[in-house]
Amino acid sequence: MDYLEYFGLKEHPFSNVVDNRFYFNSPQHSDALIKLKYAVDTRKGLAVVIGNIGTGKTTLARRFLEELDENEYEAALLVVVHSSVSSEWLFKKFALQLGIKDPKDDKVELLTQIYRRLYEINEEGKKAVVMVDEVQMLNSKEIMEEFRGILNMESPDGKMINFLFFGLPDLEKVLALDEPLKQRVAMKITLKQFTESDTGEYIKHRMGVAGCSKEIFTPEAIKSIFLYTKGTPRLINAVCDNALLEGFLAKLPRVDSTTIKTVAVDLGLASPDN
Repeated sequence: MDYLEYFGLKEHPFSNVVDNRFYFNSPQHSDALIKLKYAVDTRKGLAVVIGNIGTGKTTLARRFLEELDENEYEAALLVVVHSSVSSEWLFKKFALQLGIKDPKDDKVELLTQIYRRLYEINEEGKKAVVMVDEVQMLNSKEIMEEFRGILNMESPDGKMINFLFFGLPDLEKVLALDEPLKQRVAMKITLKQFTESDTGEYIKHRMGVAGCSKEIFTPEAIKSIFLYTKGTPRLINAVCDNALLEGFLAKLPRVDSTTIKTVAVDLGLASPDN
């Protein structure tokens, strides 16, 4: 027997792998989706989502991508995995995701291909949306200038492409590498940690999706989880996953605040008093 069977769960509720089935539509995430949709539909050109580590930026980006009707939007999501990417590599990726089958190596030819493809998308009555996650890693003035150049592509209806940037607070410094680009940010959304109430609802939601309708975490446990994690979703996941395992090993009927404290200490989380 493992903790899934012990607590009546069908699957692990607190994996940090992004899974839209477990998406929790908190008030701030709901507002963010509405704002992003508005930015895209009104062809604002550039919108930015900023948040600290573990606040759900990637989850939000993938949820938004899922919600875009492919009959109305040509959308792509690119995750920057390291800081040494070149502008040529980056825009080749854009080109491929926008449906260009043979992106050119020459930058001028590549930008021409992108322009033609954007024109086609607009002629089809669709809106082009490119989401870029972990933008703070693109610490390059050249790349920021390239983004600005593509944003110059316009039709009578507005911008031919919408860029949605997701990143850590350092993203502000990266945008500042090209002041004209920074001035083109039409919308900025800041994701914050959950409140205590959101934390409780988040835990309840994920447990429910995993197949458990019982209140496994006591109210005191939820309060402790909030205090130790400060409402950061990724940390909540880590604490809850470990707490369920500890609860199973100790054969507890419910996860209590003592268990949360034990787990938090093991994970090296600061005391709520600090």
